[in-house]
Amino acid sequence: MTKVIAGATTSVDGFIAGPEETGFEHLFAWYTAGDVEYQSTHPEVPFHLTPADHAYFSEFLHRVGVFVVGRRLFDLTDGWGGSHPCNKPIVVLTHHIPHEWIDTHRGAPFTFVTGGIKAAIDTAATIAGDHWVGVNGGEMARQALEAGLLHELWVDIAPVLLGGGVPLIGRTDGPVLLEDPEIFPGTRVTHLRYRIL
Repeated sequence: MTKVIAGATTSVDGFIAGPEETGFEHLFAWYTAGDVEYQSTHPEVPFHLTPADHAYFSEFLHRVGVFVVGRRLFDLTDGWGGSHPCNKPIVVLTHHIPHEWIDTHRGAPFTFVTGGIKAAIDTAATIAGDHWVGVNGGEMARQALEAGLLHELWVDIAPVLLGGGVPLIGRTDGPVLLEDPEIFPGTRVTHLRYRIL
């Protein structure tokens, strides 16, 4: 069975975006805090990491074969112009298929699913093969968690308080127990891996 993880960089107060889509320069400062380059498909989205953060990031991307994102992130990025910066296939959970976007981005490794979070993760697992499925933080992570589909939560905590915005998970139906985390110190970030009990 394919492992499903949710991951995101979050502020100390639990937000993956600040009010009105702000705060990203603080959340993602660790992506440019070092001298070790990770090759991006987008020159305008550089990754220059410290050796420790590069090792962590590289392992994550080596294990994950496909990302599941929501329509909100897809629309905010315009589907990254048809190519995710980390060069991974993308499954987009949506209510409406963006046929015009698909027509203008022929061959882009994007799959659009309208059948709910389980259908999106099942589709992603087929694409991922022997690799893991990575679920975006926010609403996608919450839905996957509530459906009992998540195995692990990888959280990159940036040393900033955003005061509001988009939560890492959002409101759940009740307590969700996690194992004690594996902790990986970084520069302008602390990486935590939790297994969901």
